[in-house]
Amino acid sequence: MFVIDNEIYLRLTFFFAIFISMAIWEIVKPRRALTASKANRWAVNLSITFIDALIVRLIFPLAAIGTALIAEEHNWGLFNRLAIDNLAAGIIAFLILDFTIYFQHLAFHYIPVFWRLHMVHHTDLDIDVTTGARFHPIEILLSMAIKMGVIILIGAPAVSVTVFEILLNVTSMFNHSNIYISPDIDKLVRLFLVTPDMHRVHHSVIIREMNSNFGFNFPWWDRIFQTYKNQPDKGHTNMTIGLANFRDEKRLTLPRILALPLSGTKR
Repeated sequence: MFVIDNEIYLRLTFFFAIFISMAIWEIVKPRRALTASKANRWAVNLSITFIDALIVRLIFPLAAIGTALIAEEHNWGLFNRLAIDNLAAGIIAFLILDFTIYFQHLAFHYIPVFWRLHMVHHTDLDIDVTTGARFHPIEILLSMAIKMGVIILIGAPAVSVTVFEILLNVTSMFNHSNIYISPDIDKLVRLFLVTPDMHRVHHSVIIREMNSNFGFNFPWWDRIFQTYKNQPDKGHTNMTIGLANFRDEKRLTLPRILALPLSGTKR
């Protein structure tokens, strides 16, 4: 299968294509004026991205796609035991995985021990294409373990898992991007996909706004479970990004970011 055999090349191709496209778009047509040093933020965020990728490869060398192949080989999971069309199984598995990410995201906000990890993502004082990869390494490992467990449980087809992993990476960069999209187009797109304006609300310093819009790919879960908020109260250009208790840019260095889970759970 082409998608599986060339997974690493497809992931890298889509990563660099979307990253470069969003980075250029942010320069040409930004949504908000930046408030912190872009050079410092990018150095931290890209360093975390590299560390996360390295640790996942070391701890989970097979990762999600390898898990799906092993589950298929051993006939593990629901879809590997049921006589169901491969396309239908793939679509349903994709939706289940997307819901899993939504629910995990929500849980990481409301369960204090997980929030200690996830708060690293929210300490970014601006939000742009690099924010989409600013996650504490332990959170990334937990997220991968959760996905692997779900893949084994449902017997998700390897192709579906591959497409999901690629799109999750792509949409995370897209919906964190500091790009301007006209309100009319945004209103249409967010019926099917989480847009930057939709997700930016989630990065508000106001807690009730931060506890909304948890979706990464599809916006439907937020609407179904009533965690959807259309716009920030102060508007996108006037809202404050980040956490109230972490506003000193000089203290948001890479070592301090990685040690942040030990500092407490205050928001």
